[in-house]
Amino acid sequence: MLLLVVSLVGGVAWGSEPDAPEAVLRQYLQALKSEKFDDAYDLISSAMRQGKSKEQYVKESRVMMGVADVKIFDFTVFPAKVEGDKALVPNILESQDRFINTLGLTEHELYTLIREGGAWRVDAQTLVEPPDQAKWFPKRSEASPGKPPPASGGTSSH
Repeated sequence: MLLLVVSLVGGVAWGSEPDAPEAVLRQYLQALKSEKFDDAYDLISSAMRQGKSKEQYVKESRVMMGVADVKIFDFTVFPAKVEGDKALVPNILESQDRFINTLGLTEHELYTLIREGGAWRVDAQTLVEPPDQAKWFPKRSEASPGKPPPASGGTSSH
């Protein structure tokens, strides 16, 4: 679904740090949810920017979100699997749009973040099909809706 907005394994890292991949993904998703596309632009990789200026990206994102009538209701970020300068971060998205997710079905996503310029940046997003979901999505108690999990895990809402 978020592919409309932008063109679009190693050890486990528990992202409690503000610059951890999970925190960056939460900031990105919150920016999209709040339609703060200028903030989202600052969190994506140069490849996802596709040579677009911030002004172009913001304008195109507003148009696409409006035309598709995208509504992001909630998201739940799970712990990243980090290997060097690449992190894979699972997310459960609750959203609806006019074209792809008209029924508002829950989407299981996997984001790739890369280190670029010394910071984690969102680089790609794919949907995780049901046969692969158990690999990426542990029990909900280990998830962190909208914000970092407590040291022992847990859930909360934003």
